[in-house]
Amino acid sequence: MPRWTQVKKLADAGAFRGHLVSLGIEIPFDEHVDPAGALADPLTIGDGGAGDLVAPNRWAVLPMEGWDAESDGRPSDLVRRRWDRFASSGAGLVWGEATAVRPDGKANPHQLMLDETTVDEIAALRSRLDPAQVTVLQLTHSGRYARPSAAGPEPRTLYRHPLLDARVGSGVAEIFSDAEIDELVALFIDRAVLADQAGFDFVDVKACHGYLGHEFLSAYDRPGRYGGDLAGRTRFVRSIIEGIRDRAPGLGVALRLSFFDLVPHVAGEGGVGVPEVDGAYHHAFGGDGTGLGYDLTETHALLTGLRVLGVGLICATAGSPYYVPHVQRPAYFPPSDSYQPPEDPLVGVARMVAATAEITHHHPEMRIVGAGLSYLQEWLPNVAQALVANGAVDAVGLGRMILSYPHMPADVAAGRELDRRLLCRTFSDCTTAPRNGLVSGCYPLDDFYKAREERVQLAAFKKEAKSRLR
Repeated sequence: MPRWTQVKKLADAGAFRGHLVSLGIEIPFDEHVDPAGALADPLTIGDGGAGDLVAPNRWAVLPMEGWDAESDGRPSDLVRRRWDRFASSGAGLVWGEATAVRPDGKANPHQLMLDETTVDEIAALRSRLDPAQVTVLQLTHSGRYARPSAAGPEPRTLYRHPLLDARVGSGVAEIFSDAEIDELVALFIDRAVLADQAGFDFVDVKACHGYLGHEFLSAYDRPGRYGGDLAGRTRFVRSIIEGIRDRAPGLGVALRLSFFDLVPHVAGEGGVGVPEVDGAYHHAFGGDGTGLGYDLTETHALLTGLRVLGVGLICATAGSPYYVPHVQRPAYFPPSDSYQPPEDPLVGVARMVAATAEITHHHPEMRIVGAGLSYLQEWLPNVAQALVANGAVDAVGLGRMILSYPHMPADVAAGRELDRRLLCRTFSDCTTAPRNGLVSGCYPLDDFYKAREERVQLAAFKKEAKSRLR
């Protein structure tokens, strides 16, 4: 089993740069971080409905949910605590967490849900954020990863997938008909109207990580109006956006998009991830056909079409944490139900940086939020500043890092030294916990979660998973 060098053991900038060279990868890097530099610049976001909105800096909170809302979809105290930390983070853009549009679309029994019964409390959630922060609410249906109750998965899919169907029993799942999709389009539009009423600046029509909006993009083999060619595969998201423009003309529309996908991986010898199949793989949107590389031709075409609809804000990601977590969440310590990284995690960071830079350069009229950077740890601000200054990305998103170290943007802006005790070391407990039915949070570094009884349960789950690998 390969042993990769941990970032925390790269003691200085020279060691970090030297390690990048040894890996044969490039990641932009500034030796010194200027509190008044590129990360402090305001970000103007142009939208065909909302007009120009200005975020006060180039930091963004990524959509981090905690599997901890009330069972009816209302925010809980745990949700409110998380959003209070987002409010005090110093980030100029807050991309609110995945919010289901109806009960069967929940990814877990405790996911937020937006409807007429919850809109007032979700509006109150928005009001907890700083008025200067630009806000996004992510709307979703979880599709093949739907799990709305503790009884188990209840997947709905768009087509038969030769690899993924067997993973959650979706081989026997009912496939959405075109008529059902039409109804779902109308529902997304209705929920966007509610998000507008709740005071959000943008809604995100989620199209990433293997959930329903993303699965449409790989529905090459699906017949009918919502599959086949690119026009068919993008009809779902385009129809929703067109409806939002009509029903909520002052609401901004954004997209969190998996720019590319790779073939699903499984644990091979020594628990190291390997492709589930060798050879050609044609179910990856943004893939190059091999299952192991990317070709952003269709991604560019999709974004060009979205810009025609006035979309000006895109959040970068790739693949799915369910079947290729090393692609969008590079980590030294993977979730306990996953596989060991098949590459130095910095290779995954470099891949995401390169793909995001290509998108940013090709679509200068859009604002692109980068992601997948938490593994950089103490060197994250150095890379973040270089990416923004070089035009490789417009804003830098923090996901796992914001759970352990929510005020990192504020510390950078104030010129304070980073608090190394709070740096996310990618232990992946924030993923392992919900995979085992517990609330998500940073159990190793956040004293609040350290003191919760779930920490003991989590340790037991991890011990059992480790014993299975022996």
